[in-house]
Amino acid sequence: MNLKGEPAYVGRHCGSHSYPITPEVVAFYADALDDHNPLFREAAPPLLHHSECYKLVGEWYLKNLFGNLHAQQDWELFAPIPVGSTVTTRSTIVERYTKRGRDYVVNETDLLGEDGRLLVRGRTHQSFLPPKQDSAGGGFVVDEATAKKKAPRPAFPTAAGEDLPSITRTVDERRCWMFSGPGANYHTDREQAKKLGFPTIVVQGMMTTCFVSKVMGDHFGMGWLEGGRMSVKLTNVVWVDETVSAHAKVREEVPEGTRTRVHCDVWVEKDPETRVLIGTASAVR
Repeated sequence: MNLKGEPAYVGRHCGSHSYPITPEVVAFYADALDDHNPLFREAAPPLLHHSECYKLVGEWYLKNLFGNLHAQQDWELFAPIPVGSTVTTRSTIVERYTKRGRDYVVNETDLLGEDGRLLVRGRTHQSFLPPKQDSAGGGFVVDEATAKKKAPRPAFPTAAGEDLPSITRTVDERRCWMFSGPGANYHTDREQAKKLGFPTIVVQGMMTTCFVSKVMGDHFGMGWLEGGRMSVKLTNVVWVDETVSAHAKVREEVPEGTRTRVHCDVWVEKDPETRVLIGTASAVR
């Protein structure tokens, strides 16, 4: 029975799907993100199904969609996703909490291989305005001006090690459609964005996590695909047609069995004063 996200209780199974991992699906992702890692001929991009949790929003979203925002994203990569295989997903509500006047629901989505092995796990923290705040004042929930008024954050990064090669991407409407389509929604369509309290298309937060994944994957290769970790907060909005750059800086290296785990500070920015994502990521080598 579909309860349309209410009550969204911890432990609720939200659904599952199966997907063939075809070369065509991988090529579409690579084109959308401009991420053409040679490893993807055999192993699919680890965040290929980045938005699987959003295909089940009717099962875990709260009813008031006005002004909802993706607040935090965690990724754990356990094993490569074989091209030519079939994977199965599993979605579960694992946490609910309230913070700074917003309600949060945390969805955990697992990606399983044909033998039942856990390949990728994502945790999505989605925040919602309480119903009484819906369209209060008649303005936008977030626009360019209010997004710039966020309180200053502590200095970041504080890591002092090697800078990994960064990447820069402009997020135009085509990229938004390829990443968040094909349907019309507030990540692909300006009118749909306005209905939910935004002045224009909001670039999906998952896209910036994929940019960080590219930075880590380009540098660490299989050490990212079979052991990567990421925990990031989405700290500002990216609007359609803006340009962002993704960065990583080594914090420390620690032994992990017979291998070494490299911990990095990671961030995505529009400019040095406007960070849209900050957090940590690590890989093994």
